[in-house]
Amino acid sequence: MTDTTMDVRAIERLIPHRYPFLLVDRVTEFVPGESLSAVKNVSAGEPWFSGHFPGNPIMPGVLIVEALAQAGCLLSQLSLPDDPERRPLYVLVGVEDARFRQAVVPGDRLDLGIRVEKTRRGMWWYQGTASVEGEVAATARIISAATGDGA
Repeated sequence: MTDTTMDVRAIERLIPHRYPFLLVDRVTEFVPGESLSAVKNVSAGEPWFSGHFPGNPIMPGVLIVEALAQAGCLLSQLSLPDDPERRPLYVLVGVEDARFRQAVVPGDRLDLGIRVEKTRRGMWWYQGTASVEGEVAATARIISAATGDGA
């Protein structure tokens, strides 16, 4: 693994997401073309907690999957040659086999792990795992595709 960390400012230079929809706070390590580990610190101030669910706040499963997809997008971006003018935008085009095993609540540190299964013609298939304190919270197969000039 490459011991390369990235804070939120560096992440924002690679993907277009912004608060409140940027769901990756830090990249902790990555191997270009292979894998990436990242973190989402789940705060009580997240906008969705006021309605999901009042008195028993739980991070929506679709947002956990979105966090995994954003981590996958970061892995794709970090795996490309360093030419910002030719970098495509990666968009989520599929989710398969999503499974949710435990609730993610305010105060949790959501650890995101992405591993590349295959790439072909601008498309990337990843296996993603989201964990809290070493316990799997969710898994999903994520599929993304490149758009734009660099595709």
